[in-house]
Amino acid sequence: MHVSWRSFIPLFLFVLWLRATPAAAAELAGLVVDQTARPIPRVLVTATDASGRELARAFTAHDGSFRLDVNTAQGCLLEARLTGFRPTRTDCDGQPPIRVVLVVAPLEEVLVVSATRTDTPAGQLASSVTVFTESDMARRQRPMLAELLRGAPSATVVAGMPGAVTGLFVRGGESNYTKVLLDGIPLNEPGGTFDFSNVSSSHLSRVELVRGAHSALFGSDAVAGVLQLFTRRAAPGEPLFDASMEGGAFGTWRGTATIGGASSRWDYSLHASHLDTDNEGANHAFRDTTLSTSAGVRIDSGTTLRFVGRSEASRAGAPGQTAFGRPDLDAFFERRDIATGVRFDQHLSPALHQSAAYSFALSHQQSTNLIADTPYTPRFGERAAPFEFFDFLYDIDNRIGRHHAGYQLDWRARPRRAAAGEHLLTVAADWDGERATLEDRQASGVTKASRDNVGWTVQQQAMWPRLFVTGGLRLEQNDSFGFAVVPRGSVAYVARQADGLFGTTTLKASAGAGVKEPTIIQSFSPSPVFPGNPDLEAERSRTFDAGVAQTLLNGAITVEATWFANRFRNIISTRTVSFDPFTLEFFNIGVTTARGMEITGGLGRYSPITVRAGYTLLASEIVESATADNPVFGVGRALFRRPRHSGFVDVGADVGSLSLSVFGAFVGRSVDSDFASLEPPIVASTGYRRWDVRAAYAISRRLTVTAAIDNVFDASYMEPLGYPALGRGARAGVRVAF
Repeated sequence: MHVSWRSFIPLFLFVLWLRATPAAAAELAGLVVDQTARPIPRVLVTATDASGRELARAFTAHDGSFRLDVNTAQGCLLEARLTGFRPTRTDCDGQPPIRVVLVVAPLEEVLVVSATRTDTPAGQLASSVTVFTESDMARRQRPMLAELLRGAPSATVVAGMPGAVTGLFVRGGESNYTKVLLDGIPLNEPGGTFDFSNVSSSHLSRVELVRGAHSALFGSDAVAGVLQLFTRRAAPGEPLFDASMEGGAFGTWRGTATIGGASSRWDYSLHASHLDTDNEGANHAFRDTTLSTSAGVRIDSGTTLRFVGRSEASRAGAPGQTAFGRPDLDAFFERRDIATGVRFDQHLSPALHQSAAYSFALSHQQSTNLIADTPYTPRFGERAAPFEFFDFLYDIDNRIGRHHAGYQLDWRARPRRAAAGEHLLTVAADWDGERATLEDRQASGVTKASRDNVGWTVQQQAMWPRLFVTGGLRLEQNDSFGFAVVPRGSVAYVARQADGLFGTTTLKASAGAGVKEPTIIQSFSPSPVFPGNPDLEAERSRTFDAGVAQTLLNGAITVEATWFANRFRNIISTRTVSFDPFTLEFFNIGVTTARGMEITGGLGRYSPITVRAGYTLLASEIVESATADNPVFGVGRALFRRPRHSGFVDVGADVGSLSLSVFGAFVGRSVDSDFASLEPPIVASTGYRRWDVRAAYAISRRLTVTAAIDNVFDASYMEPLGYPALGRGARAGVRVAF
């Protein structure tokens, strides 16, 4: 598909028209910031007279600024209010621009980008969102990102030992139904596949997980959720250098180093880290090296240019299902993932913002097994297979890349009538150029694949003091499945806004559609056993959720309950079309449903203790299947490797220079398969309970010692079946900063 620059002409004409639109006059100007002097967007600022009558109101802009049509000579009072901060009142007669400082409440508010493609306070969102901050990641001391995600509701992480193939299932969706971004750079392989096995948590400032279909914003792959990683940036006053080193059980050691600097006009941050572990058993070793950078320059007061880059290089042994037989002693999986991008941001006026970005992501993967190991008969307890298993030799080398270019325009409109609310209109255009080289070295075959996809998004956010409504639509033109229209809408209503024992009550609801192109293998596979099918249709989803969020004890405690219902259709499966020669075919057949409830709660910093906890009930079902009577994938069965019950508890405490953290994960029984022909077969996992403990002690401002115990009670479990998890292990280390 040819993408012409003419596709972007309407957007640029729209920019010129908006710049020519005169701004409304205002007499009172000000700025809202937090305690660290950072501007806060979308704060409701209200001006009242001496009797309490409202004179004017407005939400702050991206830079925290506000303007009100108020005659200050008559005297007035300003109130600034945003969930997560204590309401602040001040007189209007200060020297303009009036500076309003909001103090963080016990449960701090966070800004979320991934739910709307704009900075939005989490309290104004109807979408279900979990945000992990840099301090969360430091406290949890988890080198790999996947382990951090266990602390999010409806996020099922399936992984063996560190380095093994790792998948993320969100709200009952497939493991390739979550769009993964790094600072806006798409990281998924074409078709949504994403392996978390070598993604570290190093050099990240924030991680956002948004649940529900968001293809209306991000196009293909955002079928069940969006996960976005944000690279750490240097800020004035921060250490110019920090480093850490730790080591412990299973031959594990890890080192990190970051150097950076910042001024009022520029900033840079360079990072390197390395993890090396033997895990348990033969050919289980895993090593991973992360290189990351972020650099930005402020061209003028409203224009910035930023570059980000990240590389993850890893090598992992592939011993197979060692719980059922001998390990494969030479098989390995090696990958190198590179993502680079540049972004231009410009605030043309307080009401108008535009951005343009280009990025490239490449995943080079080598999966190799060249030596035939001794045949074996799978066994587990009293179960055994009726025949021997022989080693399957392979040597696959794939290079999968994605070019991405996008343009986004945000226009903020404030009608003169307050009853009309404020509005933020977003229009965007995205292009993805997907390129792949698939090589089977044993068969001396090389296949090159290419497709181009274009999407156009329009979204409107309407804001009132207690009502926030968002509606969006995307037109997606995909070289694989053709044309698709995917909508999304949400509403959040603050039914009660108060302090005290029973505080603010917020009602939320959202609905959306998701779409996903076939994977590169499904469309272009050169294998004669499972050839690619170019006529596959898009996999699709329809998601809905509704819930209530409640604060208690002056905001010290928050509780949220969300009900969700998802339907996934056109799921791609395989069927046998020939036995001589044996040939499989990819085709669309699957339909599944996933309904459930998420309950989360948190205790803020009224005391030195913080608590986060969550529970998810998932009722899933296969409605249509290629193997209707199969005990694992048959009609009526629960979805594969998606537990009915799961939950987590995350407790932190700060006592002087000592920081403590306890994290517990609880995963119930789920449908699984031994895939080893055991008799009788194992068709379910038993679930597990696991606890981790962390500690950090600041000897001085520059020196901190750390300690960690994983799997404190030495829980024995397999995730997935055949792949035993690591037992109890301890680590200790040191961090320095200058």
